[in-house]
Amino acid sequence: MTQIQSAPSATLAPAAPSGTTLSAPAAPTPSRRGAVAQWFDGTPGRMRAFLLLAAAMSVVFGLAAAQGFSQSDGALGRAQANAAQLVRIQAIHTNLVSANADATNAFLVGGLEPPDRRQHFVDSLAAAAGLIAEAATAQPADRDVLGALNKTLITYEGLIEQARANNRQGLPIGSQYLKDANSVLQDDSLPLVKALVQANEKRVDTEFDGISYGTIWVVVGGLLSLLVFGVTLRWLARRTHRYMNVPIAAGAVLVLLTTAVGGIALAGATSSAKNTRNSEYERTLALSRARIAAYDARSNESLTLIARGSGDQFDKAYNTAAAEVDSQLSKLGTTGAALQNAWSSYKTIHGKVRDSDANKGNWDGAVAMAVGKDKTNSSVDTFGAFDSSSNQQLTTTSAAVQSKLKDARNGLPPIGWLGVPIGIAAALLVAWGMSQRLEEYR
Repeated sequence: MTQIQSAPSATLAPAAPSGTTLSAPAAPTPSRRGAVAQWFDGTPGRMRAFLLLAAAMSVVFGLAAAQGFSQSDGALGRAQANAAQLVRIQAIHTNLVSANADATNAFLVGGLEPPDRRQHFVDSLAAAAGLIAEAATAQPADRDVLGALNKTLITYEGLIEQARANNRQGLPIGSQYLKDANSVLQDDSLPLVKALVQANEKRVDTEFDGISYGTIWVVVGGLLSLLVFGVTLRWLARRTHRYMNVPIAAGAVLVLLTTAVGGIALAGATSSAKNTRNSEYERTLALSRARIAAYDARSNESLTLIARGSGDQFDKAYNTAAAEVDSQLSKLGTTGAALQNAWSSYKTIHGKVRDSDANKGNWDGAVAMAVGKDKTNSSVDTFGAFDSSSNQQLTTTSAAVQSKLKDARNGLPPIGWLGVPIGIAAALLVAWGMSQRLEEYR
């Protein structure tokens, strides 16, 4: 009996619900990570990351070194230029009060003034005018104020000439013209000069402070770069078990040497500038202020006598100016001892002038001492000695300021323009050293 085997029945998938569309199984999705991420993948990728970081910091260090030296060099140059401008402005001030002292003292003589005093007056005003033009060229920021100052001097000189003309004729109105001229100088001209002095003192102080900023740029940039180099070398040593990568280490040494040499040089320049600021520069300021105040005192001595019994305000102005001279000379220390003696000699004669005029009623005797006719007690001679000595010292100290700032600037190594090449060289050394390790993974 034949047995019939039935074919195995196919397994039927459950029917999809009506209206449902069947979709094919989803294919595996390819990796979405880009080429950049793959480039930094694994140990070679981390090597590339360290390479870029260390190379970038090397270039940043080069830029910081260049900026630091440029900062200090520029600040030294500007301090030198602004100090010269300050001395120039103070010389204008000195020449103006010197001319005024000549005019007031010559007025006491009556008639034709002494030729030497008249010539000194003319020379002082001419020097002031020349310095105004020179200062306007040297510092454009001062031009407007210097222009206004020049206009006041035209008015001042005109009033002085009116005073001289009337004084030669013995007309009392001459003294009023002289007082008006003095008022123009004190109220119009000198406030402009003082504003210029303050502005230039501030510029000099700003530049002196800015010299030290260069050191910060170099040292901070160098320390950050060395930190990155140190981390890079340590990571390589731990990863590759090779404790020295010569090219990268050479790059680190290059950065270290540049930081050390640059930092020491900039610190030296900063120290030199600081010493100059606290010594020669301060003495220059003190001498300039002392000379200005001394001429102011000299003018007020003459104006007190010209007022003939009604010159209390001028006598008070003299005392204020004389106290300022004493204050400024005290800043010179032992170097100003001879100058202090010369000033004391003048004050002694001035005391005799005041005693003769105010206490003894001997106006003619007081005038004789004030204009130099009394050779035993000559205010002209004693003040001339102070003037000559203080001028010599001022010339010496102002020249020393310029010389020392120039030496500090010339002593800087040429890292200002070598900084960027040094940074690039360090970056190339990093690339060279890291490429040696990357070759081992190919």
